[in-house]
Amino acid sequence: MGEISQENAPIYEALERLRKMRVVPFDVPGHKRGRGNPELARLLGEKCMSMDVNSMKPLDNLCHPVSVIRQAEELAAEAFGAAHAFLMVGGTTSAVQAMVLSVAKRGEKIILPRNVHRSVIGAMVLCGAVPVYVNPQCNDRLGIPLGMTVEDVKKAIEENPDAKAVLVNNPTYYGICSDIKTIVKMAHDHGMYCLADEAHGTHFYFSDQLPVSAMEAGADMAAVSMHKSGGSLTQSSLLLLGPNMSEGYVRQIINLTQTTSGSYLLLSSLDISRRNLALRGKETFEKVRSYAKYARAEINDIGGYYAFCRELINGNSVYDFDVTKLAVHTLDVGLAGIEVYDLLRDEYDIQIEFGDFGNFLAYLSIGDRKQDIERLVSALAEISRRFGKEKVNLMTQEYVDPQVAVSPQDAFYADKEKVELKDAPGRISGEFVMCYPPGIPILAPGERVTQEIREHIEYAREKGCTLTGAEDLEIRHLNVLKGV
Repeated sequence: MGEISQENAPIYEALERLRKMRVVPFDVPGHKRGRGNPELARLLGEKCMSMDVNSMKPLDNLCHPVSVIRQAEELAAEAFGAAHAFLMVGGTTSAVQAMVLSVAKRGEKIILPRNVHRSVIGAMVLCGAVPVYVNPQCNDRLGIPLGMTVEDVKKAIEENPDAKAVLVNNPTYYGICSDIKTIVKMAHDHGMYCLADEAHGTHFYFSDQLPVSAMEAGADMAAVSMHKSGGSLTQSSLLLLGPNMSEGYVRQIINLTQTTSGSYLLLSSLDISRRNLALRGKETFEKVRSYAKYARAEINDIGGYYAFCRELINGNSVYDFDVTKLAVHTLDVGLAGIEVYDLLRDEYDIQIEFGDFGNFLAYLSIGDRKQDIERLVSALAEISRRFGKEKVNLMTQEYVDPQVAVSPQDAFYADKEKVELKDAPGRISGEFVMCYPPGIPILAPGERVTQEIREHIEYAREKGCTLTGAEDLEIRHLNVLKGV
């Protein structure tokens, strides 16, 4: 295979070699390089369709890589400072699920914050692991959950010495980081693994001006969304391993749920994006940092809005802050974050990442331009002038403490009955309810429905949040456990 370096993109290079060979395809996919689906070829382009191919000897096999995919994994591991890296084509959801399934079996405990992505709890439904929640503190002004404090994690570890792992968000959707380095050491000192959901932290690996990455902190596994801030195609991701994990066993776990027909469009996008970040990531994310700093200053000058940053750092529940996250508090202009989200899209053709009760997030990354940021700032100024009002009847708290009554797996598979949402308080939920994005459950299987949670769901629906997870798409009814 010869010597390779970060300047190589082995999967992409193999696809280019194949394209030049004019191979006659009698394999899948059935569109046969686009000829069988001309409308799709016109939409995506002939080059794209010609690279949508199946595993074959020159292109390796994602389930059992021995050549170009293996090389791409080794280059990714080197670029991210990991012992091994897996290319994931099922999104970071599949990477998170693989982490949980690799360390815990039915009845075994994992210590984690409750403001995790649904994929974490979904993995517990699959394997039967039991959550031990560390309720994050909340910022009263912003209404958002913060990181886990070292003291709370220490208490959870001491009270649950049989737990298998501690899971950390690095960072949260809002850019807030826990003290992952100390948490890793505590976990290891007690014979536990430390896992990191690093869906929003790809760029940490390519800047010394940003919070510490999971691999640098010594974590055992990290799920990294390359498609979010790393530039690869949607649904492509990385799963990074530290030196204490068995690559072979983790690959077996991944192969339980990941497709045997890995998309070479996704794989090559991971390969090329890793090369771009390895060669130019540092300067690229320095520019992103400067754009975020500029945007934050301009938005705070408008008045009413609060684009928060490192001033939140308190050395504990906010140990560090990702300054590339342009999160803005909106309640002082009399609008919920989701209302500003809708106004930006409907009135100004600006699509931001998400809005919640009191904040919105504009996701800045490698493809942003200064003129786009200026357009966002001027739109926000106009929204304040045109639509701003008194701060009345606005819910402030984004996070609700859960009451866990049954394990996620037991609740998900239990006999259930449908009740109206108004009658659900006091019952145990058998399904998820969440706003998406960000996909953090308001309610998860096995948690008791409270009056506060009912009001939370109704308010989110009234304000226009996209509520997902339940069987009833309008969330007028909930499936709850029978006889409980």
